[in-house]
Amino acid sequence: MLWKALLTLLLHKPFGVLSQFTPEPDSRWGCLADWVDVPGVYAAGRLDADSEGLLLLTANGRLQQRLTDPRFGHWRTYWVQVEGMPVASQLDALRQGVVVQKQRTRPARVDHLASEYWQALPEREPPIRIRQSIPTAWLTISLTEGRNRQVRRMTAAVGLPTLRLIRHSMDLMDGGPPLSLSDLRSGEWRAVTPNEQDRLMSLLKRPARNRSRSRP
Repeated sequence: MLWKALLTLLLHKPFGVLSQFTPEPDSRWGCLADWVDVPGVYAAGRLDADSEGLLLLTANGRLQQRLTDPRFGHWRTYWVQVEGMPVASQLDALRQGVVVQKQRTRPARVDHLASEYWQALPEREPPIRIRQSIPTAWLTISLTEGRNRQVRRMTAAVGLPTLRLIRHSMDLMDGGPPLSLSDLRSGEWRAVTPNEQDRLMSLLKRPARNRSRSRP
């Protein structure tokens, strides 16, 4: 049915939830079925179980493929709490690209996250473990690729272990506002608006851009 093919949801995925609807045997993590009772939708991309934030769910297989194809390079923005106080050289290294699993990451957008944003975040459940002798800081990191545990590996590579990771938004690269968590609290989801759905469907008409990957 047409309405089912167009069905797309935005979810604020909680910590401890796999980006799939079936549980894994003997896993300590939950799954999306514990939070979303809508049949026929699947995650377009993934967030690790120990990460939180924006996850797009769709019943449209072409859209799912389009949003996860690295040739299109949508900017995805993460709010990242790291252990330690970043210095300019560490931020510059993240921006320029670091070697992760023998391959250099694409240039990233990296900056300090304003305190008004991270101070408004609710505590994670369960709370992160903080060493009292080591300060923490919040960064905003935007990427156009999504390799396995990439943000965590990148920050670790420059000496800033990730403590908490929240995907905040995804830019559709069409001049409109990014899809974001907006007012969604952890575990909440909503259907995309008609305007957002039109924008998502328009993606299927746009050709991939040529992007070369840098090598170490």
